[in-house]
Amino acid sequence: MNDYLHDTIPNLKPFSYERHHDSHFINQQWVLVNGISKKKSIYTFKEDNVLEISRKNNVIKTTWNINIQNNFTIETEDGLITVEAYFKDDDILVLNNQDKEEFALYINTTNYEDELNSIEDIQAYLKEKYKKKVSTIIYDHEFYYIEKSKEFGPFTVEQLSEKVKNEEISTYCFVRDVNEYDYSKRLRIEDLIQEL
Repeated sequence: MNDYLHDTIPNLKPFSYERHHDSHFINQQWVLVNGISKKKSIYTFKEDNVLEISRKNNVIKTTWNINIQNNFTIETEDGLITVEAYFKDDDILVLNNQDKEEFALYINTTNYEDELNSIEDIQAYLKEKYKKKVSTIIYDHEFYYIEKSKEFGPFTVEQLSEKVKNEEISTYCFVRDVNEYDYSKRLRIEDLIQEL
């Protein structure tokens, strides 16, 4: 079962009670991605094992429990199901059904201002989220660049951008991450600057 999930969504982190329960899980608004184009559902896992499922003007209250192995049982319209919880990151929760090859994907919208009502909204949310993440990573990271067969660096993207503005180097110079050994990714300074 887990191979199916991890092949579909790689790099999942298992739910950790100490790390996730209070800060990332309880009282957060989790929008169910599966089937959002048909009906939007918001899941809120409350203390005292209450699960609120909001759909339009209707709120269903049901129950959930967690055991020592971090497996959840959730009372649904179809009966009791057992799931394992994983996080893709702090805002993406995956509940993997233990009895079938299926999972539910949720996005935490507690701190998100716009409504998620469609696949397009989810795509826009994810695009914006990962653009911010990439910008943050790139901003602090360092790169080497090659010009006229000589390698220079390492420099931050901000430093490289400044060199380009001062016309010290071309935006078309190839760059490599400090952790890479060659320029085979064919990344240019202009690619990095666009992400700032």
